[in-house]
Amino acid sequence: MDSRAIKKRLADGGTVFGTMFDFIINPQWAQVVAASTLDYVVIDTEHGSRDRSQMASLAIMCKFAEVAPIIRIASPDPVLVAMALDAGADGVLVPYCEKVADVRACIAAAKLHPLKGEYLDRAFDTGLFPSEKSKRYLQNLHKDHLIIIGIESEPALNRLDEILDVGNIDGLFVGPNDLTTSLGVPDELDHESYVNALRTIVRKAESRKVPVMIHHDQLEDSIRAIEIGARFVLHTYDAGIMARAYQTEFAELRRVVTHIRGETFRTEGASRIQTV
Repeated sequence: MDSRAIKKRLADGGTVFGTMFDFIINPQWAQVVAASTLDYVVIDTEHGSRDRSQMASLAIMCKFAEVAPIIRIASPDPVLVAMALDAGADGVLVPYCEKVADVRACIAAAKLHPLKGEYLDRAFDTGLFPSEKSKRYLQNLHKDHLIIIGIESEPALNRLDEILDVGNIDGLFVGPNDLTTSLGVPDELDHESYVNALRTIVRKAESRKVPVMIHHDQLEDSIRAIEIGARFVLHTYDAGIMARAYQTEFAELRRVVTHIRGETFRTEGASRIQTV
């Protein structure tokens, strides 16, 4: 699915499904991604160790596999938004936004890049462009791009209405580790304060027709997010789902050997890596 199809499905009230790449670097994963039924992939450059060339290679790989690449940048910086778009991203996820000015600057970059400086401010604030030709060019250039804003702290939650008032937001993102830590209940994903925060985010966002993306690693947590109203479904990450697949299939093989030969084995691996 490309970003245009994602935007249409979400605008029509539908749901899309994706995962996060934290560890994958090699573009040879294209054939796996193509077989995955994913609609999009979030390429993490906030916590993942990737340079600009690797970011671009993965974006191209996703497009080859007909899965939309969304790049999570390292911080709410409009320069990083422009870099992600230059790398071929269909969308940009801006993490840990608290200041309305930062949100505004990142959305302006996502919607009007490569316009910069005074002309960028004027165009975003007043709708006045250098020319009608420039306006049409920029609108066409970015009409299918997605800009997703991270609501990952209590201050951001308290300013959610102001952030949504900026407009031109294609989705909100929730990182559970950051938000639960900010709320004083680190990684307690079933805690009332966290679940209520998710409900508030979804309610306020959906009232503006903005879909919500909540990143959980375990199925029960992602199912709860869907039940709360998340439609921009972001489930697990490359290493997490790979580890579980290995554990599940090899546990089954060991059970067969135990049944046939009486040998006993350890069937569970180490605890999962934290989802951020």
